[in-house]
Amino acid sequence: MMGTTHAAVGLVLALPVLVLAPELAPAAALGAVAGGIFPDFDLLVGYHRKTLHFPHYYWVVAVPALLLAAVVPRPLTAAAALFLVAAAVHSGTDWFGAGVEPRPWERTSPEAVFVHTRGEWLRPRYWVRYDGAPEDLALTAVLSAPGLFAFGRLVRRVTVAMLLVALAYTLVRKRLPALEEKFI
Repeated sequence: MMGTTHAAVGLVLALPVLVLAPELAPAAALGAVAGGIFPDFDLLVGYHRKTLHFPHYYWVVAVPALLLAAVVPRPLTAAAALFLVAAAVHSGTDWFGAGVEPRPWERTSPEAVFVHTRGEWLRPRYWVRYDGAPEDLALTAVLSAPGLFAFGRLVRRVTVAMLLVALAYTLVRKRLPALEEKFI
């Protein structure tokens, strides 16, 4: 799935904060967006879906962070807790997409996400055929609704920017491997 899809999942994860502590909701939503995107930075610093994707380990710090946010409800604790929860969910949900290959629609990679606690890769499920697929864009759009309507102006602006990035990426996704081969 696209990073924007994971960020939109983060927005959904932040919805309970609107009910429990509405004054913390914008910080929680922005923290969740950042956490939803964070694991994909391993595209830049290591092996994708292995270096910063931790389906189990994020939960080890996310649960105490949620408890801390409940005991010490501040914008920073809410943002940090939702960051970690969204990163954990991102790491696990990559299993439901395609593999890590440049052309995931060809289904050549058996590697969806690495599970460090087991020392093995989970095989892709292809519920979302590949990052940037039309259904991935649709999922991003649907999951972005809270960001558009629930959290206020700043989160709305971030959400609109995410949707524009998702649309642009979807439009060029299948051309990217050829461009990479040509220029790199």
